[in-house]
Amino acid sequence: MMINLLKLNENNSFFHSISLDADSCRGCINCLKRCPTEAIRVRKGKSEIIKEYCTDCGACIRACPHHAKKAMFDSLDSMNEYEYKIALPPPELYAQFNNLDDKSLVLNALISLGFDDVYEVAAAAELVSEITRKLLKAEGTRLPVISSACPSVIRLIRVKFPNLVDNISPVVSPAEMAANAAVKLAMLRTRLPREKIGVFFIAPCPAKVTEIYAPLGVKRSQIDKAVALRDIYPKLLPLMKKIAAGEGIKENEFPPEINKAGRIGISWGCHGGEAGGLLTDKYLAVDGIENVIQALEDLEDSKFMDLEFIELNACSGGCVGGVLAVENPYMAKVKLTTLRKYLPVSGTHIDAAVPPYAYHDKKIEYQPVYRLAETLEESIALMNTVDELVKKFPGLDCGCCGAPTCRSHSEDVARGVANERDCIHIFRNYINKSEGKNTNES
Repeated sequence: MMINLLKLNENNSFFHSISLDADSCRGCINCLKRCPTEAIRVRKGKSEIIKEYCTDCGACIRACPHHAKKAMFDSLDSMNEYEYKIALPPPELYAQFNNLDDKSLVLNALISLGFDDVYEVAAAAELVSEITRKLLKAEGTRLPVISSACPSVIRLIRVKFPNLVDNISPVVSPAEMAANAAVKLAMLRTRLPREKIGVFFIAPCPAKVTEIYAPLGVKRSQIDKAVALRDIYPKLLPLMKKIAAGEGIKENEFPPEINKAGRIGISWGCHGGEAGGLLTDKYLAVDGIENVIQALEDLEDSKFMDLEFIELNACSGGCVGGVLAVENPYMAKVKLTTLRKYLPVSGTHIDAAVPPYAYHDKKIEYQPVYRLAETLEESIALMNTVDELVKKFPGLDCGCCGAPTCRSHSEDVARGVANERDCIHIFRNYINKSEGKNTNES
């Protein structure tokens, strides 16, 4: 779903890039049962997204059989808004193509598509890995360091795991690192002002889109637009075939320096790739949002000991499993593994001091969106009400009431946004009592 995302985010601190097509929604509860943060309700036959709870993991998009949940992103036509255009391809883009043994085919196809320059996110990922290795050895670092690469996970920690917020890595994501580096290079090469340079990230998931328009950890993202990986994929295929056949290519048409990333950067596209590039065995790598939640709960309960680093990916398989990707994530991992064989260990290094843009410039803070009321005192009082309400419901967590669990329905009732009789079991008892009363009266 292509839309003006920047305009959409005005005055909206809880922006998210998943929308609902109400006409397509049939009021089934597939999305309701799959949402890991209980961000969905079904009211009056249509689903609703509670924006404060949503982390844009994309589980609802996968679960909806009617395609009512849609990811929002920018159109490629927005390239016309800029004089100089830079593409930021993530490593998972390479995993979409069959028999790819030279990633320069993909990078040069992006140039043929109309971009003036390309900066590999995988190359920036190698810089992030190098900085993180230094961070793990630095005195005073709070261990274990939690990766900041998956925006869905960071938003989850922000709203549900306050004790772990300070464990989040202060290093920016590879996409943000790539954008900063690419902009600085472009301004030096072209002498153009920043507003005439457009940075386009090829997004594998809606969470990455949200990271651009409502960033955490940085005051403003250097990425200007987010285009869907699944949209750019079919446009690259014919261009790659022409380039491979040498058709219509002029000498020195493509910049030779765009192909930089090595094995470490490419590995970031798959589960475990980021942690593997840190050269330590004291790490934990978890993928799949349900597994991530379990791992965070165990970490908060101090069940994990002697860890230095934790890699968490909301999508199964890592970023190759993003909902905006094309290839099956397990086949995509095989393709990346094959591609890595032909690459050096690392193609990018920090030559001098770590650039200041490599770190967050804004503190990530806990946001208590699950609090039942505005104040803690009111929340505690309502919690007692919720505990009493839960006892009235059958504990089946069937979702027929429009809430994912009996407890979440109790919370909605306590807040005044739902009714006890929305529960089909409570309503049935109410009808039976009413019929019995009418029978006795007659």
